[in-house]
Amino acid sequence: MTKNVKYDADSISVLEGLEAVRKRPGMYIGSVSRKGLNHLIYEIVDNSVDEHLAGFCDKIWVYLEKDGSATISDNGRGIPVGMHKKGMSAERLVFTTLHAGGKFDDSVYKTSGGLHGVGSSVVNALSAYLDIKVSREGMIHHDRYERGIPVIELENGLLPVVGKSTKTGTTINFLPDDTIFEKTRFKSDEVKSRLHETAYLNPKLTIIFEDRRGETVEHIEYHEEDGIIGFIKDLNKNVDPVHEVVYLKGESENIMVEVAFQYINEFRENVLGFCNNIYNAEGGTHLTGFKTAFTNVINNYARELGILKEKDSNFTGADVRNGMTAVVSIKHPSPRFEGQTKTKLDNPDATRATAKVTTDEVILFFDKNLDTLKNVIGCAEKAAKIRKTEERAKTNLLVKQKFSFDSNGKLANCESRNAGECEIFIVEGDSAGGSAKTARNRMYQAILPIRGKILNVEKASIDKVLANAEIKTMINAFGCGFSEGYGNDFDITKLRYEKIIIMADADVDGAHISTLLLTLFYRFMPELIYEGHVYIAMPPLYKAIPSKGEEEYLYDDKALEHYRRRHKGPFTLQRYKGLGEMDAEQLWETTLNPETRMLKLVEIEDARMASEVTEMLMGTEVPPRRAFIYEHAQDAELDI
Repeated sequence: MTKNVKYDADSISVLEGLEAVRKRPGMYIGSVSRKGLNHLIYEIVDNSVDEHLAGFCDKIWVYLEKDGSATISDNGRGIPVGMHKKGMSAERLVFTTLHAGGKFDDSVYKTSGGLHGVGSSVVNALSAYLDIKVSREGMIHHDRYERGIPVIELENGLLPVVGKSTKTGTTINFLPDDTIFEKTRFKSDEVKSRLHETAYLNPKLTIIFEDRRGETVEHIEYHEEDGIIGFIKDLNKNVDPVHEVVYLKGESENIMVEVAFQYINEFRENVLGFCNNIYNAEGGTHLTGFKTAFTNVINNYARELGILKEKDSNFTGADVRNGMTAVVSIKHPSPRFEGQTKTKLDNPDATRATAKVTTDEVILFFDKNLDTLKNVIGCAEKAAKIRKTEERAKTNLLVKQKFSFDSNGKLANCESRNAGECEIFIVEGDSAGGSAKTARNRMYQAILPIRGKILNVEKASIDKVLANAEIKTMINAFGCGFSEGYGNDFDITKLRYEKIIIMADADVDGAHISTLLLTLFYRFMPELIYEGHVYIAMPPLYKAIPSKGEEEYLYDDKALEHYRRRHKGPFTLQRYKGLGEMDAEQLWETTLNPETRMLKLVEIEDARMASEVTEMLMGTEVPPRRAFIYEHAQDAELDI
């Protein structure tokens, strides 16, 4: 994009006013958990990245401040501060009006991650305060908001000038509102991972990160000249690659497509999709185009080379991608996402463009690199053989059941068959299971007791996983099958329960059981987590019984300390060592009753980090697991 494009107050378009963000924050940032909290930083960073894509910014600074706020600064052009035709400063319009921004005009931003134009105003609405300084045309302009409301008086409709500067750019400091978010401490590991990804996707951009909250400042600079080639090398740094990273690039239908891939000597698939620098956790049309095109190309080559005979069936997509690590990054002029948090791309032209570029460039590469081609087809051959073996195992272990899931003696199913209202509780132990069966609402709550700790699927072969009685019972109970590396029999539409709730004791053994179950779901049924069906029940640790006043359940030691400070007068404290110690009435009131219980939704924000941590914690290598536990013991929490 040329740098003489006009970008001023008149470039800002207005679609509607700022309303209801504070009442329904989940509609705009996904949730009010840590995932939503970190999303505030990403919204502001994405605006700075858009300036980079437009050719006006090469540095972004991200600071986590001691007071809990975040500062994001860039050396772009600076948000326009002139008078808008709506009668106020363009900057104030951007921060107080939904769908106000420069992203609706192709002449200002050719591609943008923040197309919806709500990022800045949403961050403002959900912050206790937001302070902004804009350096533009030699002047530094200042504005400030508290819970979305401006507190600086304009001078003739314009922002006050607080200084002069020869530099340009925007600096925003904001403090998340603790009356909205469950937690207000940013998680640095997730922020750093996102910033590092952004640097890989923009090889000419430098991002400076500082965490200033500890005794010493953590300072990191992210600059990745190798782009997504370096990204693939980083993803595969601890495994054995089959060949060098392959890089492809092309343009179709005004959509720029970049692809990098490499196969490793492990049977798993890791394909990440990005559109305009935004990670699409649930994939979308660009990944569909890439996967379909790549599978077709490999099958055509396999037949041309005589590896697949006429009687042989084609390799499946899962066969072809087993062992593949890939990054698919596109730049789209008008991206359409499912939801403001941009987890899934929905443009049909992205399928066509990605498929065309992939087909043309992959053929061009493989025609010149037959050794790499044969290695890739070799991976598909091995995967196909294992898939066929596993299909026979699944037939023997799952289809030829000696019992139905309703009559196996473990599951106490609910009466309703309306999946949208049904819940299933996975309960540790027969004692707690018995109480839960008595306490539950039989109409819509099912109880599935499990005995002891289930198999650690991170260490086990697929045949052992499918032979495990507890796992087999869960697969049958859920009704939607399971996914694994050699095929995909999972169908989320057949899920029998809207909520799958892990109900374990609030101790070390209970946490271990929860972790084993989450590992099973993440590796074999990840859609359950991605689509928000998996929850953790939060049984209380204590019951406070005051001499006067109402009884109160306390869910952790912090809650107990808070109760001691605010409660005046004597009280009796009852401690629950396990769910089995609660009678049916207590279990209903604290853990089963939707009106009074506390549930924790299991979320995955960063698939790459989740996969690495799962592999480390549940795998066979002891030293990295020990190092991770030592490093993170103090801040351990269930916030995937």
